[in-house]
Parts: sequence; C-alpha cells; structure tokens
Amino acid sequence: MSAQLTAEQSAELTDESTGRFVQTSTHRIHYNEAGSGHPVILLHGSGPGSTGWSNFRTNIATLAQDFHVYAVDMPGWGQSDTQTAETGYDHVAALIAFMDALDIDRAALVGNSMGGITSISTAILHPERVSHLISMGAPVPGQNTWGANGLSEGLKVLFRTYQNPTIENMKEVTEVMAFDPALTSGDLAALRLEAALAHPEHLDSWNNAPGGNPLSTEYFGYGPRLAEITAPTLALHGRDDRVVSYEQSLRLVSAVDNARLLLINRCGHWAQIEHAVEFNRVVRDFIQNN
Repeated sequence: MSAQLTAEQSAELTDESTGRFVQTSTHRIHYNEAGSGHPVILLHGSGPGSTGWSNFRTNIATLAQDFHVYAVDMPGWGQSDTQTAETGYDHVAALIAFMDALDIDRAALVGNSMGGITSISTAILHPERVSHLISMGAPVPGQNTWGANGLSEGLKVLFRTYQNPTIENMKEVTEVMAFDPALTSGDLAALRLEAALAHPEHLDSWNNAPGGNPLSTEYFGYGPRLAEITAPTLALHGRDDRVVSYEQSLRLVSAVDNARLLLINRCGHWAQIEHAVEFNRVVRDFIQNN
C-alpha cells in the first residue's frame, strides 16, 4: 500500500493518474484508486455517460487522505466491459468479483442512486463483506418504490436520454440532477454526451436489458430484508431530489437498526457534488467512528 496522501498530493490526482484495470471472473473493470488504509468503494449512479470519476471527482482526493479509495466503473459504464445476457446484469456479483480480484475482504460501500441499490443489496446478501453502508439518493425496496405515480421526473428524463442521446436531452439530465443550475451551466452535458457516445455498446446494454433496463431485478422485493442489514448505515439525501424522493431514505433508516439520515436542503440528486465539503467530512467521520 502507498503511504498516506498529503493534501498537496491529493489535489494533483486526476482521472488518468489514478486509472486502473482489473480482470475479474466476469468482466474487465476500470476503476480509480488512491490512498491507503481501510477500503472505501465508491459506486456511481446510472445515466448515460456516468463513471466512477465523474460521480466522485470532488470526493476521491479528500477521502484518499484517510482511506484506500476505489471508484469503480460498473459493467455497462465508463471504460469497463459492458453487460450482456451471457455475463448477466448482476451488479452485486460484479462488485464481489471486483473485491475478490483485488483481495478486498471488507469495505465501506458508498453508493449514489444505482450504486446505492448495489450497496444495499450487497449489505443484505453479503454482510460479511460490508463494513459500512453509505447511500446517497438511493431508491429503497418496498411498496411503490418509485412512488404512486410511477417514474419520477428525473428518471423519465434519464430513460428518454438512453433512447435518444442528444445534447438537448443530456442537458435535461444534468439539470434535473442538481438543485443549483450553476452546477450544470458549463460543459458537463457535453462531456457526459461524449462519454456516452464513446461506448454505444453500453447504451445498447441498458436499452436491451430484460425489463427495459438493468435495474429491473429482484432488488425491489428486498423490502422485508432491510432489517437484516447489520453494517452501520448512513443515508444522505437531498431535500430537493427530483430523481429519487427523500422518503426513500426515510424508509431505509426506519428499517435498519443501526442507521442515521442526513437530509440536506437546497440539494438535488448529487449530494456528493453539490455539497462536497460536507459530504466528505460526514463520510470520513462516519467511517472512522463507527
């Protein structure tokens, strides 16, 4: 393991300098790695053009000052292999295979949205591999997971962009994710569109998955099993999330015995980006003191 990073070294981290590949039992996985100490695995959300680095670029350097951080491109995203009918659409299995390939026995899982689905599922199915569970804006299994009126405003935009990845649709994606329009006023939409179009096989994987998307899994029947989670659990959620409502995180902390919730006003679906300083401080403290 490398020595602990200084603040100056952390500030110099880039996507390229931290990028790695590992061949697991099912996929070639790309990830960003930095720091040393207790393993912390960052799991990005869905959406065309999403990657581990783009979701957590404001967090990796800071967290790497205290932990061994891995930001993973899950199968079907970024530079990792895509998902197929042959390899399956099981992100829990893909995560466990990733951990096995890198000899990671237990890790703190930090999952945004879709990454939260993977983190919560892994905490239920493989509790011995999860030291801490941290979710941000994650849908939680139970009755009417998506709400009584079906898909949210943000998810409708996301699904539409998978079907028709244009700059106009991608701008809608970035705008609906954040509370503050200033966060998405630059070239973020263009960068995500470029990343999405660079891997059309990932777009096809989402659009052609059973049920219309890889999120249609047995996860949504796990509601009765939430109480089985034993890992210390922290749910972070934006009060103004238009993709996944904050009531989802209320359901999680109501069911898990050792859990707490941080609800952040003036925050959308990207708490780790919109409130990066607070997010980094809270996550660091939670892992170190639980």
